[in-house]
Amino acid sequence: MHEESKSQAYADAGVDITAGYKAVELMKKHVARTVTSAKSEEIGGFGGLFELDLTDCKNPILVSGTDGVGTKLKLAFLLDKHNTVGIDCVAMCVNDVICCGAKPLIFLDYIACGKNVPEKIAAIVEGVAEGCVQAGAELSGGETAEMPGFYPIDEYDLAGFAVGVVDKSKVIRKENMKAGDVIIALPSSGVHSNGFSLVRKVFDVENADLNAYKEELGGKGLGETLLTPTKIYVKPVLALMKEVQVKGISHITGGGFYENIPRSIPNGLGAVIEKSAVKVLPIFNLIQKVGGIDERDMYNTYNMGVGMSIVVAKEDLDKAIEILKANGEDAYYLGEIVASDKKITIK
Repeated sequence: MHEESKSQAYADAGVDITAGYKAVELMKKHVARTVTSAKSEEIGGFGGLFELDLTDCKNPILVSGTDGVGTKLKLAFLLDKHNTVGIDCVAMCVNDVICCGAKPLIFLDYIACGKNVPEKIAAIVEGVAEGCVQAGAELSGGETAEMPGFYPIDEYDLAGFAVGVVDKSKVIRKENMKAGDVIIALPSSGVHSNGFSLVRKVFDVENADLNAYKEELGGKGLGETLLTPTKIYVKPVLALMKEVQVKGISHITGGGFYENIPRSIPNGLGAVIEKSAVKVLPIFNLIQKVGGIDERDMYNTYNMGVGMSIVVAKEDLDKAIEILKANGEDAYYLGEIVASDKKITIK
């Protein structure tokens, strides 16, 4: 426990380095759940080692992604529940990496806080570890920074970084897309981790009854519904790629349908989304109603119940949906790719 490493002067300034050591000890059992490589060093060193197995990867391409949880963390503070936002942090990174066809290998987290409460830090890392397990990635390292005077003592920020690998021949390239291809929806678990500044304004969450709206939300209160972790799509997508040519993937994050779906579509083609096909979750209907928000703004801000979209050839539609359902995703037809200069149409 680093008994000789103590600094009263630093503690008087608000930084307890011994709390950091305790947090590391508490989080080790969570980190251990994520180990996937033969060459993983015990957490606490200066760098994490990972042995890269390239047996089936002749021309490896590394794919990286980084993101944070954003103001969704305010819900965690209000509910004093800290063991799920780490899943969001992992999801926001690995769901981007898989859009290139890459398998996530390692993940690192960064936690900045006003006061290091070891039990709280360990709870955050518990969620990060769970996200890594869901993604098949290893939590190979991280950093906790105690920053008194910069953050309130009971608040923190959380960000992460993921690295994946894909063989060059298997990189998902939108140039393979053509008119007549179809778009498949993978359902979201909720708001995921985007648009929370608007959510907080609509419901005035800092002053709201977070147990309200249970009838509208299927028995769960507003706070619990909003804090639902972001779904991680890595394993179902990797399973699909083994059997079907995937021509494009979009992770539906900030900017909703209008910003994210066009990112995976080449020039000269556009997506036509059948609005009637979208299985909109109750939370989005509630946000729109309470906030008096225009429908286009909803589709331009939120995932609306679709966390990821995948483009495949029309003849592969049934097989793709069957594979995705076999891997736990209630996938469904969302629309088609057409020849158009307009990147997306929702009708």
